[in-house]
Amino acid sequence: MAKKKQEVIKITDMTGTELAARAKELRREVAKTRMEIAAKKQRNTRKAFNLRRELARTLTVLNIKLMR
Repeated sequence: MAKKKQEVIKITDMTGTELAARAKELRREVAKTRMEIAAKKQRNTRKAFNLRRELARTLTVLNIKLMR
């Protein structure tokens, strides 16, 4: 199974509280990474892109769970 599918399965098994905590942590990581990129400490700009996508996946699953 692809890595992304395993990650999505893992995210869907989390509870709403766990997803909210994960989203909060991902937001911090995105902000930290963007600051590092701006300060030229981080050269891998793809990391911020991937973190934002992971945050979007997490928020999507959280919204689906809240609608049920």
